[in-house]
Amino acid sequence: MPASDAVDQQEQPWNRRRLRSANERLLLDRLRTGGAASRAQLARETGLSKPTVSSALAALAAAGLVHEVGTLAPERGRTAVLYAPDPAAGHVLGIDVGRSWLRVAVADLDGTVVARSDVRNRARSSAAMADLVVTTARQMVGGSGVAPDEVVHAVVGTPGAYDEKQRRVRYAMHLPGWGRAGLFDRMREELGVPLEVHNDANLAALGEYTYGVGAGSRLFAYILIGTGLGMGVVSEGRLFTGAHGLAGEIGFLPWPGQQKPERLEDAVSGEAVVEAARRYGMSGQLTAKAVFDAARHGNDAAVKAVQLEGERIAHTVAAAAAVLDPDLVVLGGGVGHSVDLLLHPVRDNLRALTPLRTKVVPSRLGEDAVLLGAVATALGTARDVVFDRRSAAS
Repeated sequence: MPASDAVDQQEQPWNRRRLRSANERLLLDRLRTGGAASRAQLARETGLSKPTVSSALAALAAAGLVHEVGTLAPERGRTAVLYAPDPAAGHVLGIDVGRSWLRVAVADLDGTVVARSDVRNRARSSAAMADLVVTTARQMVGGSGVAPDEVVHAVVGTPGAYDEKQRRVRYAMHLPGWGRAGLFDRMREELGVPLEVHNDANLAALGEYTYGVGAGSRLFAYILIGTGLGMGVVSEGRLFTGAHGLAGEIGFLPWPGQQKPERLEDAVSGEAVVEAARRYGMSGQLTAKAVFDAARHGNDAAVKAVQLEGERIAHTVAAAAAVLDPDLVVLGGGVGHSVDLLLHPVRDNLRALTPLRTKVVPSRLGEDAVLLGAVATALGTARDVVFDRRSAAS
């Protein structure tokens, strides 16, 4: 036998497996993006033959990746069976770590949250915070009815930027000790799940793009206003993170303070609203929410503090508009949750500051944006992992 023929015979089984895998992945992606479909419809849309589609669907069903979801009765011919991806083929963890709250969700491969927990973050050290994340995530999985080995990927949203080389978070100013090296390695080990770490504003932007008002935007900026200040930028459906993962860290921009120069984060945040309200005469135990609630009831000091916050946010939006030229700016986070009071002063001041007419809208997801962005990011990896695992085992 010629050597070339022997090589061909050795390669043919591998080539056939690769072709089958490509066909199966093509059909699975089509079902995920286009919704349930019949064999005939899949054949028309993908260009594959009906026998090939039938064989690929049978393999996907045997692997637990697709299932029958109903039938379609055409005007003529036989009733067609409809197929869709099986969302229970795998699950993900989404985790949002903030100074005041820890939010954890378990979601299936359709992105449907099947279990969720929001707990107060009372941790006073980075070790205690890591323990809280692990404990809460384990409890969530245990109470969801999902087997631990069915959770294939996790994503954590946190203030600051994760440094892959040093394996730690940098610039998480409001979470003392959170920049210690090895914390996330420890969480990965204790959870037993591959875990990614991303900036919270970036995840909020992805969450809003996937599930909220950012859908369909060519380029939009999500400004996260809460304990701190951050911005995520999504261009053509992809995050723009810059050369070092620090794009959007607008909180570090200088701001002319009354006594000394400040950072923009010191001027545009929940704490800034409280400080302004105190200067205008409010007293007692104040939070940003309390100030906004008082403004809704006409408290003069609170109204002035909210107007000042609107002016400062307008400066932030004007800077983003000049640099990025977004078609949409979304205001979110804890302060953004009270955007009903902020939109008018923001828009009025924006018109006075710049001739650029950027559309400014409130977040649809509110304080869930980071968590849902973590889920959406985890799904991108989890779907590939589940397909590879189950295809190889079938």
